[in-house]
Amino acid sequence: MVFSNSVFLFLFLPIVLLGYYILRGRARNYWLLAVSLVFYAWNKPSFLWILLASIATNYVGALLVARTRTRKWQFLLLSVTVGINLALLYYFKYFNFTMEILQRLLSRQITFTEVVLPIGISFFTFQGLSYVVDVYRQDVPAQRNPFKLGMYISLFPQLVAGPIVRYKDVAAEIDNRSVTLDDFTCGARRFIIGLFKKIIIADTLAITANIMFDREPLLNAPEFAWLGIVCYSLQLFFDFAGYSDMAIGLGRMFGFHFLENFNYPYISKSITEFWRRWHMSLSSFFRDYVYIPLGGNRKRVYLNVAIVFLLTGIWHGAAFTFIFWGVWHGAFNLLEKIWRTVKKKKNIPDAAGVKKGILDIFGHIYTLLVVIVGWVFFRAADLKHGVKYVLSMFGLYNSPVAGYETLGFYLDKWTFAVLIVALVMATPIPKLLLEKAEKKIPAPIYDICRNTMLLLVLLLCVLQVASNTFSAFIYFQF
Repeated sequence: MVFSNSVFLFLFLPIVLLGYYILRGRARNYWLLAVSLVFYAWNKPSFLWILLASIATNYVGALLVARTRTRKWQFLLLSVTVGINLALLYYFKYFNFTMEILQRLLSRQITFTEVVLPIGISFFTFQGLSYVVDVYRQDVPAQRNPFKLGMYISLFPQLVAGPIVRYKDVAAEIDNRSVTLDDFTCGARRFIIGLFKKIIIADTLAITANIMFDREPLLNAPEFAWLGIVCYSLQLFFDFAGYSDMAIGLGRMFGFHFLENFNYPYISKSITEFWRRWHMSLSSFFRDYVYIPLGGNRKRVYLNVAIVFLLTGIWHGAAFTFIFWGVWHGAFNLLEKIWRTVKKKKNIPDAAGVKKGILDIFGHIYTLLVVIVGWVFFRAADLKHGVKYVLSMFGLYNSPVAGYETLGFYLDKWTFAVLIVALVMATPIPKLLLEKAEKKIPAPIYDICRNTMLLLVLLLCVLQVASNTFSAFIYFQF
């Protein structure tokens, strides 16, 4: 089940909200646990045991860690629990990939049964891992109620595509939370905005992006290749950011306050800054549970950065394209880190005689170029296809007949309008304009105008959903 289909919007969500507000006290947690399990099992009931196994593993593992007195045994129990989590993740996400690599290395066919990837396994596995590690670190007490822990790991708003929610960030709200009218309306507004990002922006731009990527890159003139990757870059951002908005909004409607997952990543002036703004829950996970334990900035800094970005690529998918994408970003992060070290040692001023505004412009261009080229491999069917597509972007791999079509053929008025809206919404401009309007317009009038616009946006989204044109979220596959 996805947030952007009619079953969820017109059946599941109203029932869940009605049941939640009828119930009181602890019954609300049991209700959320039950409906979350139904949500996950909706399309593939046979996968439910994997989620339940993850919950049981982390519940038992954390309890044993908390009850053991010696750090040596605690570390052993933690290692076993982490090992079970990673074994489940490896089998369902990377087993097929491993067998394909073995077949290539051995140059022969190996008979094996392909494993079907359960949706969201990377997200709920990482949530479970963060919980048990935090118990080991004594950052949080072990949760003794298995139903409460089960509700935390399986909570449907962020279950299948994040953000990755830390137990310590919501522990207090699991036991004691309330929903005010302001909470509910803020959550509903956030959900509608996320729905708009997904259904109107991401799904519209996906049509053009898919056309350009699904055909032979040789047929793409440079302008078509650039159109395709710009559309995909925006599609990916609004698809994932839209889901995060909906998850945060739904959480707010149930009394949970999830942390933000995106902060206008496309305005970044460096790749380092980009990763502080993009998928922040994943970046902070790798920082706190991989980078810092490996030594962080204290020792083997460059190796630690390389490991983190290699794992980031692997986390996103079992394919060489994702590994390359992780290495690509890791390489530029390392270059930037080396440059900052050199500047500090040699006392080179930031501007180095050049106006800061000009440096910022070049920083934006450099960052967007690196990110966009990286997205080519994130989207490409394989590395060969990715290389061809990048070459076609720069006019180095084009057929003489490429470009006989016009951009207008793929960029009709609707798509062009959505593209412009997407480019603007990828910046803080709309937020700044709304803040100015809120200060200048009387509160009652401002609220009426804002709510009217949101209702119109919701109506547009509902009409789009009713036409059965929705698509699954990209990050479901991770």
